[in-house]
Amino acid sequence: VRLVESGGGSVQPGDSLRLSCVASGLSFNETGMSWYRQAPGKKRELIARILHDGGTPNYPSINYAASVKGRFTISRDNGASTVYLQMNSLKPEDTAMYYCATFGLFETYFGRGTQVTVAS
Repeated sequence: VRLVESGGGSVQPGDSLRLSCVASGLSFNETGMSWYRQAPGKKRELIARILHDGGTPNYPSINYAASVKGRFTISRDNGASTVYLQMNSLKPEDTAMYYCATFGLFETYFGRGTQVTVAS
C-alpha cells in the first residue's frame, strides 16, 4: 500500500488549502480513508474519515473531529484513487503534519505526510 499526500504549505489565518492523497496497492473502491494530523509535541489525532460506502444511519459515511467540523471537508474520487481534505478558515492551531491513512482495515497504512503551517 502506498499513500502519497500533497497540497500542504504555509498560509495565513483564514486562508484555505486542499490536501490530496493518491493511493495505490489497495482496492481503493472498497477501502475507507482518513486524515490524521500531528502537531509538535502532541499525539497524532484522527480528524476526518470517509467510508467506501454510504454508511448507515447510526454510522454515517463521513465523520469529523470536533476541532475541524464545519471548516474541513473530506471527499474521495474513486476513479482517481484519491482522497481530499478541503480546509477552510484555517487557524494557527491547525499547524501540523497531515497524514493520509486507510480506515477500517486490519492494519492502518499511513502516508509520509504533508506539512501545513498557519501563521500571520
